[in-house]
Amino acid sequence: MEGSLPHGRLDAGSVTALTPNSARQFILDNTALMAPPHVPEILLRLADEAHDLWQRTEDELVEIGLPPPFWAFAWAGGQGLARYVIDNPEMVRGKRVLDFASGSGLVAIAAAKAGAAEVIAADIDPFCETAIRLNAEANAVGIAFLGADLIGTDDGWDVVLAGDVFYDQSFADRLMPWFATLKARGAGIFVGDPGRSYLPRAGLQPLASYEVAVTRALEDSLVKRTTVWRFA
Repeated sequence: MEGSLPHGRLDAGSVTALTPNSARQFILDNTALMAPPHVPEILLRLADEAHDLWQRTEDELVEIGLPPPFWAFAWAGGQGLARYVIDNPEMVRGKRVLDFASGSGLVAIAAAKAGAAEVIAADIDPFCETAIRLNAEANAVGIAFLGADLIGTDDGWDVVLAGDVFYDQSFADRLMPWFATLKARGAGIFVGDPGRSYLPRAGLQPLASYEVAVTRALEDSLVKRTTVWRFA
């Protein structure tokens, strides 16, 4: 099995370089199908304590051609936003929805389950396409994937969902004008954020807050207070 040992462990010293097209077996071998703590209605292929995917050094990941595997974890912002979508299906029902920086596809799957007419998951990491396809299949929903940087574009989405995107100043600086433009022409913009440093403080309306269990290996605590915001 390309990219893994017989027992599903990643060994950077003996693997063939992965490509997005050969990633399916790698993802199956290095994750387990489980429900995120705050969204038990959804199943995802996630790394857990038995899979040391995140513990690998950057050099090891580069050697096998794998970008940091953000798709293998249910981040707090995405869990909170997915919870809100499922509990408030009217926000997406019958609409065209973009899940921006989709990662595992958690929020996109929530939108599909809540009755969205069309869901597009977008992420610049090409491995996300395989991960999202596996996760969509596990939840019996259909999701389209776009592997492009969509910032600055507009395909007429009714709703844009974004979980955990304000982790970097330069990225936040690119996002805000784009979100503002989409909002001005009538799109609903909803963000899930667990208090990241670069979340803007102006122009956001809080909708709900949750205490979301997360992985200590990735965060500074076992529970992150996560808020869902709407661009007002």
